[in-house]
Amino acid sequence: METKQNPLNLLEVFKEITGSKNQDLIQENANVDGKSPMGMMGLFASTSAKFYAIEHLLSEEVKLAYENGYIHIHDLDYYVTGTTTCVQIALGKVLKNGFDTGHGHMREPKSIVSAMALVSIIFQSNQNQQHGGQAMSNFDFDLAPYVYKTYKKNVQLLEDVQAGCDIEEKAWELTDREVYQACEAFIHNSNSMHSRGGGQVPFISINYGLDTSREGRMLVRNMLLATQKGLGSGETPIFPIQIFKVKDGINLNQGDANYDLFRLSLQTTAKRLFPNYVFVDAPFNLPYYKEGDPETHIATMGCRTRVLANVNGKSTPVGRGNLSFTSINLPLIALESDGLEEFFKKLEHYVDLASQQLFERFLYQSNKTPVNFKFLYGQGIWRDSEKLNKDASLKEVLRQGTLSVGYVGLAEALVALTGKHHGESDDAQELGLKIVSFMKEKMDHFTEMTKLNYTLLATPAESYAGKALRLARKKHGIIKGVTDKEWFTNSNHVPVEYRINAINKIKKEAPYHALTNAGHITYIELTEDASKNIDALETYVVAMKENGIGYGSFNVPVDRCLQCGFNGVIYNECPKCNNYEEHNIERIRRITGYLVGSMDKWNSSKWNEEKNRVKHGYQK
Repeated sequence: METKQNPLNLLEVFKEITGSKNQDLIQENANVDGKSPMGMMGLFASTSAKFYAIEHLLSEEVKLAYENGYIHIHDLDYYVTGTTTCVQIALGKVLKNGFDTGHGHMREPKSIVSAMALVSIIFQSNQNQQHGGQAMSNFDFDLAPYVYKTYKKNVQLLEDVQAGCDIEEKAWELTDREVYQACEAFIHNSNSMHSRGGGQVPFISINYGLDTSREGRMLVRNMLLATQKGLGSGETPIFPIQIFKVKDGINLNQGDANYDLFRLSLQTTAKRLFPNYVFVDAPFNLPYYKEGDPETHIATMGCRTRVLANVNGKSTPVGRGNLSFTSINLPLIALESDGLEEFFKKLEHYVDLASQQLFERFLYQSNKTPVNFKFLYGQGIWRDSEKLNKDASLKEVLRQGTLSVGYVGLAEALVALTGKHHGESDDAQELGLKIVSFMKEKMDHFTEMTKLNYTLLATPAESYAGKALRLARKKHGIIKGVTDKEWFTNSNHVPVEYRINAINKIKKEAPYHALTNAGHITYIELTEDASKNIDALETYVVAMKENGIGYGSFNVPVDRCLQCGFNGVIYNECPKCNNYEEHNIERIRRITGYLVGSMDKWNSSKWNEEKNRVKHGYQK
């Protein structure tokens, strides 16, 4: 058992923070500079908030399961505030109605440049009211009207000066330039705005790709081009996380209206790692899709969170998000089970307990009022929240969010139970699917029983991957294939160190996407400069689509020499200036669905995991 929480231990942790060089302690979140003053202040607040939550907000049985390492309550420090995890913002609606940040009212913009500037303010304002990220489910559809407003303004301008030219085409040309400038400014803002007291930039995701109008296409094309250009010194932008919506008949095939944008997206991914790809035609996404209603189109948070089905309203991502999630330590349960029967009995117990804890947290969140979150609910960011009076309970609108149970270490659990993981054994794969199906059925049961949106998450275990491993190793020592690394494998991924080609990895992981309705991702590690083989990237994306992947991405080498500014692939030394000093090379890498540069911000588990990743070579 971990050391019991008490005020004396809390003071000891505070002392450790003030002079710590422990990377795991000060750098739990890779997108926060834990060494900065605000990062350290945040860590003090986080530590004390967790202490209060554990001692005063968790039921005794949940507390015991948490302290013994069987479950992990994500964002436990934010429990006390009553925040939710994330939301897909209906930016079109917010911009049209205007909004108030608490420091002044913003009216509807009249051009794409001002619209994109206000989008940055919306993301920044809302980031301070949630503990997860902010997303835009329909970037192209929502902002296309402001591209058109800009076009009409330019038509009027040209008519006023009686320009001797084709006014309409000239106006579109001027508009195109403004759209590019707006996208470039948005990218720069996304990587420089402060939130949470300056501790980090807002965690922003945007989804696009299905709008076939001239103005929507112009917006997506310029976002991709601005992303390729990078930041002021050519750096790869970490935010916004960009997700391209792949849809047969719209952008996947030659002759489709947006196929050229799909190809441009592949070129951008090869150079900058974004966009990722979400698949509208996946069997679990397509039933919700309605042509002409962008609200029904699948969208995802960049890290992988998926919100779509809704037992309390319209099935849509828009205006909805995850309330909270709690993960199960599968390897620990497997190590303490004598056979499969006992394993499933224990698993059921902890899934039930995690679901109970999520319900308790939901009730706590519901006791808050719009006054506590003046932007998120007061400005109607969360679906239907504009209907609430300022002192109303949030319960009715929060019922549209999701409560998610996740899991870590399926691969290691399978090794503990069968001797092999699902990447190397068909029998292990069969058992893996049985385990995850069991958990999904439990979520469906809780949804039916409580009339709340319980869902199953393939957990993005950025920090928990290491913590779960350490807890299991402390109890059971080093066991080959289970606790002999510095991390547990994220969710149901094939272990990063296992050699498997890209197509087989896609086929192994795809069946789990159909079961994890709270979110999932499959990523492919590539060795070489992918910009030299865009056709191969397209082959991978098509393979993801055909095999039922819901959300996929690529990890390609993206490096920058800090000495000369070279951007590209750097192996042992910079090909431009021959710099070989590693501290003068910035390496951008993917953690889950998002990117992190400067690996000095990584905790030791993620650092070791990345160093052990093998590449998934192409094979027909």
